[in-house]
Amino acid sequence: MQFTNHASRITFSVRDIPIFGDLILAPMDGFSDLPFRLICRELGSAMSYTEFVSVDELVGKVKKTHRKLRFDMSEKPMTFQIYGHDEDRLVEVAARLEALEPDILDLNMGCWVNSVSNRGAGAGLLREPQKIARIFQRLTHTLKIPVTGKIRLGWDDATRNYLTVAKALEDNGASLIAVHGRTKAQAYKGDADWDAIAEVKAAVKIPVLGSGDVKTVDDIDRMKNHTQVDGVMIGRGAIGNPWIFSRKDRDAVTRAEKITLMKRHLALNIGFYGDAAVVLFRKHAARYISDSDAERDLRLAMLTCETPDQLETIIDEYETDSVRAKHASPLPVTA
Repeated sequence: MQFTNHASRITFSVRDIPIFGDLILAPMDGFSDLPFRLICRELGSAMSYTEFVSVDELVGKVKKTHRKLRFDMSEKPMTFQIYGHDEDRLVEVAARLEALEPDILDLNMGCWVNSVSNRGAGAGLLREPQKIARIFQRLTHTLKIPVTGKIRLGWDDATRNYLTVAKALEDNGASLIAVHGRTKAQAYKGDADWDAIAEVKAAVKIPVLGSGDVKTVDDIDRMKNHTQVDGVMIGRGAIGNPWIFSRKDRDAVTRAEKITLMKRHLALNIGFYGDAAVVLFRKHAARYISDSDAERDLRLAMLTCETPDQLETIIDEYETDSVRAKHASPLPVTA
């Protein structure tokens, strides 16, 4: 297998798959699509995860869901992330997905949204460690590719069973665990518990990725030093700043770099989504631009445009303003 090499040496391995780099784009519903993954991969994300995909929708052959599984060879190693509550269906669908040639299959046990978790999928599985153990035993015996899991710390503060779940995963063949340092009940509220992530890392021998509250380059280093994780998974902190995978903070990104990337991102969206490209790109476009008073009108314009031509015009005007500012005559010095 050929994998894109963004680092000079192997950072860790998912079973027999080498990972070159310690920063990884998190699987995020509605954001971690093919265009954005390509952007992040080019900037240094060490591997790719699809958005989480419902096994029920895959059985139902929902076209939109199947599109989430499309990937580019440059993204390898490529991970398909699935979710569901039915053990038999999870195993059956996973076996069929292997024919699409992902490198890794990941089970989502972290989604906190009630429509998912209250049905026993996503973070809902955390309430049943024995069920998790059975699922992983079956998946790892059925599939030839490595199987991994993404978890939270538990359902709520009263049931923080992350160490039990982590050991169940390792004991039943999981090749990696990604840990978001919050419970289902917290959603994204409060601070991520990096101490708990460190406990998981110390408790298992397989690689561990840490996730939660990583928004800057300094946060990356602090998490690695605090938890000793093998890699850092970045989600919300990468939206609007995919340069974080090049270890570059948002305030260090020039306007010219933003313009170049927005044009590329828009072109990728048009190629992938066709007529729906602009609507799906707007949420990214507005995040590339700061929420300052000076740029608020620009953000509003991006959020309300309807066609590629309108959006391209807005980006061109943003670029023109940048050129004007660069070449403007300096103000006279007065006493």
